[in-house]
Amino acid sequence: MAALPQSIPAALRPMQVDDLAQIAEIETASYEFPWTRGIFRDCLSAGYNAWVLASGARIIGYGILSVGMQEAHLLNLCIAPSEQGLGHGQRLLKRMLDLARWHEAQRVFLEVRPSNQHAVALYEHAGFNEIGRRPGYYPAHRGREDAIVMALEMLPPE
Repeated sequence: MAALPQSIPAALRPMQVDDLAQIAEIETASYEFPWTRGIFRDCLSAGYNAWVLASGARIIGYGILSVGMQEAHLLNLCIAPSEQGLGHGQRLLKRMLDLARWHEAQRVFLEVRPSNQHAVALYEHAGFNEIGRRPGYYPAHRGREDAIVMALEMLPPE
């Protein structure tokens, strides 16, 4: 009897230019108005903290964080639709928050669509709070959608 193939555990690593094709596929499968490959390339060129969660050569998710002036901004966090609901989002978000701490950020900001309830719940579970709204921030098929602005105050390590 043949052994069942073992799934390769997911590992976190810095994003590379060679990852952008897979990342663009996940982005397109996840969002009606996805970032372009060029936006991801620009984030890498700018030196943003860009990380992927990968199982072998297969990208499962990615996150991009900019940091400056003791503040961090989570620009994008996405898990492939087929991999959602398995804890990968929590793991990737934890990595992004660890990077913010490493850079001595005092708070982390993000924007999220109110219609993306799974993401809102993920961020709330991590301790983010709604601090405002940006009217008409996101493109939508029928006009624009507001953004919920959320923030997390980074506590010093104990």
